[in-house]
Amino acid sequence: MATLELIATCAAGVEAVVARELKALGYDDQTMENGRVIFRAGAEAIPRANLWLRSAGRVLLKVGSFRAVTFDELFELTKALPWVDWLPYDAEFPVSGKSVKSQLYSVSDCQAIVKKAIAEAMKIRYKCEWFPENGPRYPVEVSLLHDEALLTIDTSGSGLHKRGYRPLLGAAPLRETLAATMIQLSYWQPDRAFLDPFCGTGTLPIEAALIGCNIAPGSFRQFVSERWPVLPANIWPDARTEANDAVKSDVDLRIYGSDIDGKALSLARQHAQLAGVNHLVHFQKLAAENVRSRFKYGCIICNPPYGERMGDRQQSEQLYQRIGETFTNFDTWSIYIITSHPKFEQLFGRKADKRRKLYNGRIQTTYYQFFGPRPPR
Repeated sequence: MATLELIATCAAGVEAVVARELKALGYDDQTMENGRVIFRAGAEAIPRANLWLRSAGRVLLKVGSFRAVTFDELFELTKALPWVDWLPYDAEFPVSGKSVKSQLYSVSDCQAIVKKAIAEAMKIRYKCEWFPENGPRYPVEVSLLHDEALLTIDTSGSGLHKRGYRPLLGAAPLRETLAATMIQLSYWQPDRAFLDPFCGTGTLPIEAALIGCNIAPGSFRQFVSERWPVLPANIWPDARTEANDAVKSDVDLRIYGSDIDGKALSLARQHAQLAGVNHLVHFQKLAAENVRSRFKYGCIICNPPYGERMGDRQQSEQLYQRIGETFTNFDTWSIYIITSHPKFEQLFGRKADKRRKLYNGRIQTTYYQFFGPRPPR
């Protein structure tokens, strides 16, 4: 199969993290754009990217792109794309869409036209007038930005943040992809202690354990492209075998999570068990201002209440002040805190060494990074 053009989507500000992950997989031919990294690779990259990317949202297959300012142009140029190279006779191909600053602003009309154009292309290839759509699923998206149309097929299905180990959600959950991003932007390494004093249902400690054990985050779920007959039969089994063989089972991790919510901690323990890392992550019911550690060096990475989604703002502000005092006991640790509160540093009592804008869902947040000294070799 020829070289494909694939797109790893991501939240704004995470492009460099995803690009680095793709390079680690061996995919150096890439281009970063807002909210996505375009990379060129063979068909084996479809399962490998889906299984291994920790911070990306989805992996899309680019079918084609072109400029379209009329519905006729959208229809004809969509019809001319190589859909029949991918879609079998019985393919189920729902079409979703979005339009930003384009003359073709009616998303529902664009979706209907793209659906019809694909069907017309298939009629020519399969010489029939009707398709059952009861076979493998091929989610198609038409995306219009400044009159440029991008046509893709989603190879992931559910978003990559749905790892499969967290079916039991608690209040204000942190997405797995954001948790992985926070860890990958930190100085944490598997040989250092890790502490999340606001662990909730356990996402940050579990993601750290997956990284520490080199467990592919997609190992626990299925992907829509696993049923695509056009892909070589061996590439998904081979990719899963590669992922299984890469797991490090002999690592000694020091990962700790604590919270005041006993019900959330119960869910965290169940999630850790589903992820296969329950023996590596230690959870404890404890208020954040009471946390301590016997380790000299480590990383605190956490997502405390913002005052928007949980509790009120005054309680959050008081909490920031208390943990600011408590965390002075961790003067040789690096500390990473994400919050949307605009006066966090003032309340915490320290200026961050580095700040980074990240999105927690639709909430714009700042990732505050306080660097401790480098541990001795």
